[in-house]
Amino acid sequence: MSAYSILVVDDSRDLLELLRRQLKEQGWNPFVSDNVMDAIDILENTKVDLLITDINMPEISGEQLIRYVSERIPNLPTIVMTGFPDVNSAINVMKLGALEYLIKPFSEKDLVNAINKVMLTSESTREDAPNQEDFSPKQFQGLIGASSLMQELYHTIDRVKSNKATILISGESGTGKELVARAIHYNSDFATAPFVPVNCGAIPDQLLESELFGHIKGSFTGAITNRAGFFQAANGGTLFLDEISNTTLEVQAKLLRAIQEKEVTAIGSTKPQKIELRIITASNVNLEELIEQGKFREDLYYRLNVISLEIPPLRKRGEDILLLVRYFNNKYSKEMGKDELRFERNVLKIFESYQWPGNVRELENFIQRIVVMHDGLISVDEIPEYMKNKVKLTSSNKFETLAEMEKKYIQKVLISTKNNKSEAARILNIDRKTLRDKLK
Repeated sequence: MSAYSILVVDDSRDLLELLRRQLKEQGWNPFVSDNVMDAIDILENTKVDLLITDINMPEISGEQLIRYVSERIPNLPTIVMTGFPDVNSAINVMKLGALEYLIKPFSEKDLVNAINKVMLTSESTREDAPNQEDFSPKQFQGLIGASSLMQELYHTIDRVKSNKATILISGESGTGKELVARAIHYNSDFATAPFVPVNCGAIPDQLLESELFGHIKGSFTGAITNRAGFFQAANGGTLFLDEISNTTLEVQAKLLRAIQEKEVTAIGSTKPQKIELRIITASNVNLEELIEQGKFREDLYYRLNVISLEIPPLRKRGEDILLLVRYFNNKYSKEMGKDELRFERNVLKIFESYQWPGNVRELENFIQRIVVMHDGLISVDEIPEYMKNKVKLTSSNKFETLAEMEKKYIQKVLISTKNNKSEAARILNIDRKTLRDKLK
């Protein structure tokens, strides 16, 4: 990722200092302000790529700052953070253009993930980012791939992006179904409206109905206040329901009614609320098989599957593998302040031949791990055996020099002795001074 300039606004100076250090460690350029007026001064006099702001601040609120940004700097991506989550407030700031919503306390990983998501889906950031000529993989709002299958997917996204018909995205785990949903939303005519992602598989069955449709105070034990649901939060925009196959038949019935009637009723209420939004769902299991098993409603399936998108697995788009390797190598090397890794020809052959059962997620995690653990040129020795088993590697006519072989052997001895140089010198049958000279 590029060295983005990020403005953080919060009335807590301790939190500002913590976030400033975390952003700096990621290679980004942080600016901080503990009040809205100073933040506006920074925005007017400094090029900022991303705004992260608290909502609840004295005198002038973060919501007013977001309103100012939406009017004066409409292409500036914004992330909201708050220690007092309130769905109505979230709805307001999302409608004004905020792209992500962080609930305090959040981890550094949550922060980094939110920033990466927002910057990947930000048109203005991609246009202004430096080094695009040096590194510009063909991508569509965070999707990377130049293969014919991906080109077909891009074409379909372009055709359906501003149509509010329901969309069902299918594909194996790790193929990037949420990225596709975000690409559809943020390229549509209502890109400034809320995009609300919901992982149905991560919410307990007994809570899912309340999370989706909301509840009123006293409707059940623990309902101490009125609360809007995800449908209300996404009103005017896009609601993305991932792992839709994990919903119960009871919840499916209420989803069907919400889609048919364009209204939802909070738990404990008798008054339905009209909604206008686009629903995108995703599943990594075959819903038609679940219908045959009586685990998914057929009428809901046809309502959700008005437009069908299938994301190809990575093994079927082999020409994209090296493009993805390059992208993630660039991304994580920059994040860690390291030079990009280089790969031997046989290593690239392994990458292209391996099946990647975990798809793009597996490839990304592997490249991130290898960037952390290694520097310089990556040889076949650094690649795990399970990836090499079915790959026939070409032999090289180049022989190693004695110095190269000696270096590798000394490294193996040092690893086996846990860097105990005295023990290593004994095994090598040389004195410590000679070993020190060779290490230099």
